[in-house]
Amino acid sequence: MSVTSSDTLDIGQLYQAHQPWLQGWLKRQLGCRSLAADLSHDTFVQVLAGNAVDDIREPRAWLLVIARRVLFNFWRRRDLEQAYLEVLASLPEPLAPSEEERALVFEALAQLDQALAEVSPRARQVFLLSQLEQLTYAQIAEQLQISPMTVRRDMHAAISACCQLQP
Repeated sequence: MSVTSSDTLDIGQLYQAHQPWLQGWLKRQLGCRSLAADLSHDTFVQVLAGNAVDDIREPRAWLLVIARRVLFNFWRRRDLEQAYLEVLASLPEPLAPSEEERALVFEALAQLDQALAEVSPRARQVFLLSQLEQLTYAQIAEQLQISPMTVRRDMHAAISACCQLQP
């Protein structure tokens, strides 16, 4: 199905024509029908948010690009949650947070991960070395073989991205 600039394809038609195919593709990637259904719907939510249905020449290729992003974000969030749960499992019971606290931490980690995805890989690494490893700017500069001024600029970029987070 090819759409030119003179044709318009509404979202409903796009959904009816391609959702079963997209869900099948996602099922092959995930091995789970219910997750595939959820992520195919998330993909179409992204389509709705983009409002760029006109001028699509290859709807399936376009949907695959969006679905791959949704899938990547799903995997990244799942890995982040799994790492957090592994740390929790190693804590003594009295130190383990409640389910509500866990949900809040998951959400905060996901937001932080999303904010840091907006900066360069080096800025992300500088931020993580500073915050997780507690390294000074001089130590970070030495470890990454960059100038302290570059460390400051990268930290500024990462902190600015984090400040954009919604409370």
